[in-house]
Amino acid sequence: MTKTTIGLLRHGQTNWNIDFRLQGVTDIPLNETGIEQAKVAGIAIANQAAAGAVWDLILTSPLSRARDTAVMVGDAIGIAGVSVEELLLERSFGEAEGLSHEEWKIKYNDTNHVPGGETLEQLEARAWVLLQRLLDHHEGKRVLTVSHGALIRTLLRLVSKGEFPREGERLGNACLSVFEHTLETGWTVASYEPKTLAS
Repeated sequence: MTKTTIGLLRHGQTNWNIDFRLQGVTDIPLNETGIEQAKVAGIAIANQAAAGAVWDLILTSPLSRARDTAVMVGDAIGIAGVSVEELLLERSFGEAEGLSHEEWKIKYNDTNHVPGGETLEQLEARAWVLLQRLLDHHEGKRVLTVSHGALIRTLLRLVSKGEFPREGERLGNACLSVFEHTLETGWTVASYEPKTLAS
């Protein structure tokens, strides 16, 4: 039985996260807290690896907040190079990027259809394409991915059939959930953890 394991790590904190601003594909860097969270996540993941949960490779969104998180985690767990996977990119919020969540809801009657943005239906379709690509290229491997809140939430919702995230639950920066895939079971949620990793 071939098992493929995918880790979904959210990037560390940015200043826009503090302000609850829509980041989307705008390239906002990690702040000092985010850098520290990435380093702590690296230690936590290294400790898990020491207990047997070793990752084979790291894939990251092209945005710097994810890429920098991935590099710091890679340094901690002994993976020198991280590879960019474009499908790990955050959902685009189009012209709404930079707005607070409240401003977004006030300005747009339908927040799912914002000029230049990606709809939830498009995001879900991309999430399934991502899972299939990971399976096609890394079957039987343990792949740690570094991505973003909206995409990770969508992946969790699809694979858990709506069980996760729970109602009103936010995903903390540098939180890690894990999916597994076998031919017999398809994709399943092996572990769900919405809280920021602690060493």
